[in-house]
Amino acid sequence: MSPHSRSLLQIHFCVVLWGFTAILGKLISLPAATLVWWRVVLVTGALLLVARFWKGVRGLSSRLFWIYAGIGVVVALHWLTFYGSVKLANASVAATCMALIPVFVAFIEPWVAKRPFDARELVFGFAVIPGVALVVGGTPGGMRLGIAVGALSALLAGVFGSLNKRFIGESDALTVTGIEMGAGAIVMSLVVPLMLPAAVWMTLPDSRDATYLVLLALGCTLLPFALSLVALRHLSAFTTALAVNMEPVYAIVLAILLLGEQRELDPAFYLGVAIILAVVFGHSLLQRWGLPRSTTVV
Repeated sequence: MSPHSRSLLQIHFCVVLWGFTAILGKLISLPAATLVWWRVVLVTGALLLVARFWKGVRGLSSRLFWIYAGIGVVVALHWLTFYGSVKLANASVAATCMALIPVFVAFIEPWVAKRPFDARELVFGFAVIPGVALVVGGTPGGMRLGIAVGALSALLAGVFGSLNKRFIGESDALTVTGIEMGAGAIVMSLVVPLMLPAAVWMTLPDSRDATYLVLLALGCTLLPFALSLVALRHLSAFTTALAVNMEPVYAIVLAILLLGEQRELDPAFYLGVAIILAVVFGHSLLQRWGLPRSTTVV
């Protein structure tokens, strides 16, 4: 199996695991800010116990260390807005907003990577917009703020995805994950007390929430985050972003089975999801056929 094919399998496995994040976010009763704080703290704590992490840190230049730390801040803000969208709307809507990531990446990655814009990426990026519009039209008016917050989360995901692609290089994936999660934990430790009363954020989660938090941190964060960094060595940020568009499918199916969210959404929502899927598979087919990168449109 070629490195590219193996990386595609790895990123799709990551997306399956990420499909559970919105569901767990809905099941966990904590506010979004507290949820994200526990998520990054648990992942950071686990990695601090791994000798490989410390060995990787010692081998990094100070420049790369601070770059990864900065990316970690963006990751934390992405999760904060993502779970804010889950709480303001629902799991299906928040996950579907992530379909906007390729639109943002099509503009962000060329700028970050200092390469020309690719017309084909722009076309596929914009092709998801009708699907997203139908998703918005198929949701109750009370969820629109959740959609706006979800769109902001997609923008932040496009930023940190492009930055990770630019700077991952040969750095150890667990080391990069630990630095980024650690920076996110520090930032959230400063932000959470400003967002919530002490009586709320200082309260320990009950056993149910604690179980879900451990599943979220280790099974749906640490494993797929590190694995996706490895896959990025052989995939563009845009290809990765399109693959991530499968996340709404898994999240919606799980939300229907576990949360009964189909009662909250109109048929237009699911038509929008179908359009998004068509874009994902269309891009994958073009890559399989080996079509060359299209004319740039700088």
